[in-house]
Amino acid sequence: MYNELLSVPEASAWATARVGRNVTASNIAYLIQYGRVRKLSNNGGTFVAVEDLENYYNSYDGVRELNYKARLGDDINWTLSFSQVKESESTKHVHRLHPYKGKFIPQLVEYFIDDHTDSFKRDVYFHQGDTILDPFSGSGTTMVQANECGMNAIGIDISAFNALIANCKVSKYDINEINLEIQRISQALRDFVSKTKIAEFEERLLIELNKFNSEYFPVPDYKYRLRQGEINEREYSREMEERFLPIYNSLVKEYDVKLRQKQDSNFLEKWFLQQVRDEIDFTFERLKEVKNPQTKKILTIILSRTMRSCRATTHSDLATLIDPVTTTYYCTKHGKMCKPLFSIVKWWESYCKDTIVRLNNFDSKRTATYQSCLVGDSRNIDIIGELKKRNPSFASIAEKKKIAGIFSSPPYVGMIDYHEQHAYAYDLFGFERRDGSEIGPLFKGKGKEAQRSYAEGISQVLLNCKRFFIEDYNVFLVANDKHNLYPTIAENAGMQIVNTFRRPVLNRSEKDKTAYSETIFHLREAK
Repeated sequence: MYNELLSVPEASAWATARVGRNVTASNIAYLIQYGRVRKLSNNGGTFVAVEDLENYYNSYDGVRELNYKARLGDDINWTLSFSQVKESESTKHVHRLHPYKGKFIPQLVEYFIDDHTDSFKRDVYFHQGDTILDPFSGSGTTMVQANECGMNAIGIDISAFNALIANCKVSKYDINEINLEIQRISQALRDFVSKTKIAEFEERLLIELNKFNSEYFPVPDYKYRLRQGEINEREYSREMEERFLPIYNSLVKEYDVKLRQKQDSNFLEKWFLQQVRDEIDFTFERLKEVKNPQTKKILTIILSRTMRSCRATTHSDLATLIDPVTTTYYCTKHGKMCKPLFSIVKWWESYCKDTIVRLNNFDSKRTATYQSCLVGDSRNIDIIGELKKRNPSFASIAEKKKIAGIFSSPPYVGMIDYHEQHAYAYDLFGFERRDGSEIGPLFKGKGKEAQRSYAEGISQVLLNCKRFFIEDYNVFLVANDKHNLYPTIAENAGMQIVNTFRRPVLNRSEKDKTAYSETIFHLREAK
């Protein structure tokens, strides 16, 4: 039955050829470890059977591909699903310096801008030394991947905070200086918190929660009974919340813990408990003392990332805030009673360490190229003029050689308010908000007028940007065009769609796990 055995490296090569994308030895080891394929021994070595690998890819990858195509259409390009890419790779190095809703994975950018060809991508569109533009830069994914591929990149974003994230990802730093400033701020923060009783309060609260959860939400019995339908989760959890609340209130009173702030007129006042807000303000004051602008910027990103994780919300509502949470609550994500956060220290220190690791990892892959994100409206910005203010050397190259084209994901109609998703940062750091200049924001809805305005806006962006392009440019725009606006957008911009690539979007972070696809539109100058 197992007449053809492969070592782990051989299985990696076999699977890579089988699925048409890189399957590492670590991927095969994962399949063995978690029982997806059988571990077989031969002369003391670890082997797997070809038959087992075939069964796995037929039952999982193959079936999933068929299911997606049944729901989304046969023209779905499964190669672009990147289904074998591990989460650690899709968020590699600086790509996870700060959360950002709606970004595409770096592998998608790399697929279209690098110099490989395959059965789907038959041409090379960009070359080392080219300059690529992303007029909807967001968190800077295109800029980072352009750097890895040996290309220059210009980003543009209407949001000053988005531009800060993007520029921080590609900037060079004095890591020793960052570490010294982190040590200074962290020690000051710990000293500040030690003067309060919040640590002792949380320790007592955790002890009570552990006792309560062990009794009423035992692992794994509770989740098993839940799956068997023996427990009505809504009724049971409500009863348990009410039962634990007196214990919580007693501790709050004993330690005189201030929960809500006196006002809730802005995001900072509404979505952070009083102690958390005090620690944020304290850390921000210490951050202001940093003299090196580059160091101050990356520490700003760390503080912002910390703030996002410390909002007064449940674990299951981090992406879509519902109501501020100031008491213990039943957590549907973890299947037990959980608590809100009362201090930022743990998250601040964790993100400081993580950021240093990510910056060092990216430095090992960095190429000697230019990347810069400009703050402005892509419909009318003077790209070269603004770049000259920020980086004259890069501007000289971009002006002389011109821009080779675009790889970007424009906003979708009525989906996201890009300023509001980072409202906490705008409130604390004082960035100028330009919500009214966003194209296709959530507050304008998805109606006919919103669609018309959106199409006009994207067309204006393309018209403005192509003034700076080479003659034989390539434009790639990633969109879920359910309103069929992009043929009109291309025509209005004097371009034509020469190819489309539809890809399934897997592992979406939102709660909605329904089959979803997006299209990569390849545009060139109309003939």
